[in-house]
Amino acid sequence: MSGKRISATLVVNEDRAIACAACGHTLGPAGAPWKDHARLDEQPMQGAGGNPYTNAERVLLRRFFCPGCGALLDTESALADDPFLTDIVRV
Repeated sequence: MSGKRISATLVVNEDRAIACAACGHTLGPAGAPWKDHARLDEQPMQGAGGNPYTNAERVLLRRFFCPGCGALLDTESALADDPFLTDIVRV
C-alpha cells in the first residue's frame, strides 16, 4: 500500500485519508478519529497474562481491526464505559 506511513499499520493515502497499510481500506479522513470505522473486539482483561490482571474485572482489552482485510490496527485497555482513545492524524 502506498502513502505516507503514520504507524506500523496505518498510512495517509493520496486522498488524504487514513487507510490500512496492509490493504488500503479507507478508515476516514485525516484530521478525524478513525477508530469508529474499524472493527472492534473487546475482551475482559480478567485473568489475561496471569496474576497482574486477576483483579481487573472491569478492564477491557480493545482490539481494532481493518474491516477490509482483518489486520490488527491498534489496541488499548480501557474501562467498559470509556470512550476510545482519540487518534487524530493531521497532515
